[in-house]
Amino acid sequence: MSFIPHSEADRREMLDRIGVSDVRDLYDDVPEELILEGDLGIPEALSEWEAVRELNRLAGENRSLVCFAGAGQYDHHVPAAVDHLIRRSEFYTAYTPYQPEVSQGTLQVIYEFQTMVCELTGMDVANASMYDGPSAAAEAAVMSRAVTRRGRVLAARTVHPHYRKVTDTYLRGLGGKLELVPAGPDGLVDPEALSAALDGDTACFLVQYPNFFGCIEELEPIAEVVHEAGALLVVAADPVALVLLRSPGELGADIVVAEGQPFGNAPSFGGPVVGLFAARQKLVRKMPGRIVGATVDTEDRRGYVLTLQTREQQIRRAKATSNICTNQGLNALAATIHLSLLGREGLREVAESSVQNAHYAWRRLQDVDGVTPLFPDTPFAREFAIATRENSRSILERGFEAGILAGVSLSRFASLEAPDGLLLAFTEKRSREEIDRLVDVLAG
Repeated sequence: MSFIPHSEADRREMLDRIGVSDVRDLYDDVPEELILEGDLGIPEALSEWEAVRELNRLAGENRSLVCFAGAGQYDHHVPAAVDHLIRRSEFYTAYTPYQPEVSQGTLQVIYEFQTMVCELTGMDVANASMYDGPSAAAEAAVMSRAVTRRGRVLAARTVHPHYRKVTDTYLRGLGGKLELVPAGPDGLVDPEALSAALDGDTACFLVQYPNFFGCIEELEPIAEVVHEAGALLVVAADPVALVLLRSPGELGADIVVAEGQPFGNAPSFGGPVVGLFAARQKLVRKMPGRIVGATVDTEDRRGYVLTLQTREQQIRRAKATSNICTNQGLNALAATIHLSLLGREGLREVAESSVQNAHYAWRRLQDVDGVTPLFPDTPFAREFAIATRENSRSILERGFEAGILAGVSLSRFASLEAPDGLLLAFTEKRSREEIDRLVDVLAG
């Protein structure tokens, strides 16, 4: 829509029509001390060309860094076809498809998106995307409380601090809180601490797979202990790692959530973009009230259309557990197109390349003085943590000067109770030469 400002004659005509002499008269009810006097302190208007020239100057100050940062946000290659296709008219307004006859593109993509999420996670049903991974985890906790009629929610301390913070915020709004289970010296959930924490009022246990430090949690024994206590297992997963690991559904998870940014969405302002949410169908049937939505099954592929909003929630709480109106439709579309372009083999190549790059870096760092693997004997996929003798933020500054984003500082997250160091992540985009440069930065 073009912006066409009103002329002075237009404004005069509108004021005359409503019977006032000045725009200021419309604000008579506002206290005088709250009204700004004088002009705003903004520069004078520029011509179109002057504005473009200034924006280009500002853009020129940006620097493109070789990215080894991860922690839920990853620098994967996004094919040009993704951006081209999401701009098509049938997808352009990715909002509620009120009228199916004019929303076939969106509805088809939702079906495909949910099918792919189910296949990745090993779950029965999936919703039509959420805002991000952390809010999906929080919704899983809320759903677990509703299904089990229990109040306590536990999480491993090795879960991403942002996931924990968002989930705790949701729960406190419902009169609860998130309780943490410590990790053992291997960087994995302490099974004895978990058993001791579970009780008859525990609704669910949230664990990350792989966890924040990149360590691969053993889900099967965790699921057994959690289920013996009558609670649900919620798994927050790295969707790329799921291509190579056994699926959470296969290992006993009841609900799986993930951040879908690695698929079709470039890192953007440091934040996540699209949440994945999948669950076992039997849990959906236990939700209080009547489910608004439908489940569609095919003979040879699992494809589902589902919203987890209930009439009871609409009437009693005025809050939907998950409503298609609040999905990230355009981002989910980008993820769906990216997955479709890659296919099974292409996606596996992306995952394998990421893991191979991570393990190459691991081997190169074994001889670097002042760098110690945080959990040297624990399996990892494409991300791992190191303790550094030098202040991690100093290393990041040195890396910046060398054109490298050398990971994420562990000192940012006091709640991890980890020593100072860096979390390093690897994708298929990283070359051996770039990894060698990273090693040089870490070596000082």
